[in-house]
Amino acid sequence: MADAKSKEANAAGLGKGIKALIGALALGLLVAVGAVSYLLGHKTAPAAAPGGMEQGTAAVAESARSSEPLFLALDPPFIVNFQDMVATRFLQISVQLMAHDQKALDAAKASEPAVRNALVMLFSSQEAKALATREGKEKLRADTLAEIQKIVGERAKGATLEAVYFTSFVMQ
Repeated sequence: MADAKSKEANAAGLGKGIKALIGALALGLLVAVGAVSYLLGHKTAPAAAPGGMEQGTAAVAESARSSEPLFLALDPPFIVNFQDMVATRFLQISVQLMAHDQKALDAAKASEPAVRNALVMLFSSQEAKALATREGKEKLRADTLAEIQKIVGERAKGATLEAVYFTSFVMQ
C-alpha cells in the first residue's frame, strides 16, 4: 500500500516538473522572440515636413549621409601571386571600404567586378620587400583607395569613399 502511494506521489511530482520545464522553455522562447524583434526593429521613412517638398527632399538628402561610418567588405579576400628575387610569393588581403554616404558604397558594390580587377592588378604588381614594411602597406592602402575612388567616381558623381582598410594581410 505504501508502495502505491509513493509511486503516485512520484508520478505527480514528475508531472509538475515537466510542466515547470515546459513553462520555462515557453517563457525563454518568448523572451528570445521579443529580443530578436527588438533588435531587428522596423525602420520607417522620415515623416514629411510640414514645409513642403523642399524640406522633405533636404531631409532625405541629409539622411543619405550617415553620421556613423558605413562599411562594405569586398568578399572573397584577394589572393594574388607576385615575383620575388628568389621565388613566387603569395599575398592574401581582405579589404573593407568605408564611407559616410551609402551612395558611394552602392556604387562600389555595383562596380565590384571592375574594382576587383583593378585591385588584382595593383596587388600583383607589388614587391615583397616593399610590403614587408609598415610604410609599404600604408602606401598600398593609399593606392588601393585611389584606384577604387577612380572607378566609383565615374559611376556615382559626388559620392566618395573615405577609407580602405586591410582587415587581413598575409604574405607567404
